[in-house]
Amino acid sequence: MSLAAQNVRVLHTKLKSGEITSAEIVESCLDEITKHNQKFNALTNVQNETALQAARKIDAQRKSGNDIGELAGLPVIIKDNICTKGVPTTCSSKMLANFVPPYDAHVIKQIERAGGVIIGKANLDEFAMGSSTEHSYFGASKNPWNTDYVPGGSSGGTASGVAGHFAPFGLGSDTGGSIRQPSAFCGIVGLKPTYGRVSRYGLVAFASSLDQIGPMAKDVYGAALLYDVISGHDQLDSTSLPIKPESTLATLDQPLKGMKIGVVQEHFS
Repeated sequence: MSLAAQNVRVLHTKLKSGEITSAEIVESCLDEITKHNQKFNALTNVQNETALQAARKIDAQRKSGNDIGELAGLPVIIKDNICTKGVPTTCSSKMLANFVPPYDAHVIKQIERAGGVIIGKANLDEFAMGSSTEHSYFGASKNPWNTDYVPGGSSGGTASGVAGHFAPFGLGSDTGGSIRQPSAFCGIVGLKPTYGRVSRYGLVAFASSLDQIGPMAKDVYGAALLYDVISGHDQLDSTSLPIKPESTLATLDQPLKGMKIGVVQEHFS
């Protein structure tokens, strides 16, 4: 199995132990992107050299014994409605095809501070208004399990890229299902965080009272890891909750005994 195809827990463990390097993972993911992105149309912008340079820098820091951050050099896909300084943020619209933000979204700063490597920007329904990622100026994304099917939307490019081994995880945004539905369609894990737990600063708004940025990953471990990195208070977002979040990853392996699940019977009548 290639490095790009392995789940987040395995990659994260091997990275922290020194068994593999960030550059090796990034190179494996870029190889998958080269082979399959034309078919899946998941990414609209690929950071080939920039991602490799960032990975090699993190590997050098690790070798020197420096703190490399919790993400430890793992590559991340970013939905293209989240601002990235110096890298186009198009919202998959012709109107913004040449827009290059002068600043990073809060979540981008958090990812880079934690040692994440941004490998590319993901296709979406234009301005996140859709549920199939068929309505993009850059063309429709495909479900990597079967390209005759849609990957869901609007975060379909991120879902397709993660399921297609372009990166172990990525960021989507969710207003009314745009993380959860494509994650289900592509067989990955997606989470819409509680409103206010993740800063919306730098997210191109659809409906500000509902929008949330959240993780999409190959496994629950990856979703928890990325969520922990991006969550927390941000003074630049007036709706950001001024509380310190607890670590999701730290409680991930606790038994579920005693937990209760509520079922709304009316949905199944």
